[in-house]
Amino acid sequence: MVDAVIDEIDGRMIRVGDQWLADFASCNYLGFDLDREIIDAVPAYLDAWGTHPSWSRLLGSPVLYEQIESELTELLGCEDSLVLPTITHIHLSVIPLLAASGTIFLDARAHKTIYDGCQAARARGAAVRRFRFEDPDHLDELLSAERDPTRLVCMDGVNSMTGNPPDLPAFAEVARKHGALLYVDDAHGFGVIGERGEGIANPYGSMGNSIVRHFDETYDNLILVGGFSKAYSSLLAFIACPTPVKDLLKVAAPPYLYSGPSPVASLATVLAGLKVNRERGDALRDELHRLTTRTLEGLERLDVHTPNRSGLPIIEIPLRHHEQIDSVGRFLFEKGVYVTLAAYPLVPKDEVGFRVQLTSANTDAEVDTLLSALEELAGRGVLRPAGELPTPIRSAA
Repeated sequence: MVDAVIDEIDGRMIRVGDQWLADFASCNYLGFDLDREIIDAVPAYLDAWGTHPSWSRLLGSPVLYEQIESELTELLGCEDSLVLPTITHIHLSVIPLLAASGTIFLDARAHKTIYDGCQAARARGAAVRRFRFEDPDHLDELLSAERDPTRLVCMDGVNSMTGNPPDLPAFAEVARKHGALLYVDDAHGFGVIGERGEGIANPYGSMGNSIVRHFDETYDNLILVGGFSKAYSSLLAFIACPTPVKDLLKVAAPPYLYSGPSPVASLATVLAGLKVNRERGDALRDELHRLTTRTLEGLERLDVHTPNRSGLPIIEIPLRHHEQIDSVGRFLFEKGVYVTLAAYPLVPKDEVGFRVQLTSANTDAEVDTLLSALEELAGRGVLRPAGELPTPIRSAA
C-alpha cells in the first residue's frame, strides 16, 4: 500500500495487479468522483473552454473562477474568497505574506504543508513559536509573553490523523484577545462538517460549509483555508478572507501571478459539485455519517482504540508495537482492505498504525470486509485495546 499502481476501479473497489481491494484510503468523502451528474457536466465545459486555460490568473481569469468564488463566498458566509490550484500553494505563498517579519504561533501538530509555509516565512524574517496541540491555554501563555505586534496563529481544522476538530471558539477567543490573526486549514472538514441548528439531525451539520460555520464562529480576525481536492474531488483550493487581503494576494501571491491554473475539468467539477451539494449534499453526508458510525461501533465492540472522538470519517487505528506495521499492511492487503499506512518516522513510534477513511460511496459490504479484517487483527493482539496507554519507546542509550 505504498507507491502502489492502481490498475482499475469499480466504485470504491480498486484493483492492484490481480488483487481487488475495498478502498478506505480515499479522501473523496462525498463520492463526487463517481457522481454521474458531475461527470456528465464536464464535456460541455470542455467544449466551451478547451482542456486548460493557459494564462495565469493575473493575465486572464476565465469567468468560471469568478462564478466559483461567488458561490463559495455565499456558501461559507465569509466576506470574500480567492481560489488557487492547491492548499500547498496557498500555505507557501500566503503565510509569509500575512506573517511579514512578525511572529507565527504554530500548532505543534499542524500539517506538514502549514509547517513548510511557516518555514518559508521564517526564511523571510518571521519568528516561529510552537504551541501544544489542542491547548489554547498554552497559546494564551505564548501570546501574553510576545512583544511583537504582528502575530499570526496557524493551525489545522479537522485533524488529518485523529479526525477530531479543535476547540475553534477557544482558539479564536485567545487569538482575538491578543490581536492575533487566526489562520485555519480545514482541508478535511470542508464539505463534511457544516452549520448546525434546529432541524439538523446529522451531527456533521448541514451544507458542508466548514469548521467556522460548524462552530457558529465569525470570520473576525480569522482566515479559513480549504480545498476542493477531498470532498469535491477537484484540483482547486481556496482562501476565505476579507476583500483587502484578497486584493493584496492578487498582486503579491506567486500562484495567482505565475502558476498555471487548474484544468477546466476541475473548474467544471467544482461548479457541478456546488450544485450537487446544494441539492443532495446533506443526504450524502447522512450516508457518510451512517457508514462511519457503523465502523466506529465495530471498533468499540472489538475493544479497539482509536483517538477519534468526533465521529468524523477519519479513523486512526494505532498498533500496539510499531515494528508490526509492515506485516499488518501485508495482512490487510491480502484480506482485500486498502488503507493509509502511518509508519515511523511519518508519525511518532507510539502512533504508528493505519488510517481508515470512509466515503459516502463505500458500501456496507465493504465495511463488513474491513470489520472482519480488524476483528482478526484484534484477536491476534496486534491492535491497541481501548484504554491501553502506548508502550513507552526506550532509546538505544
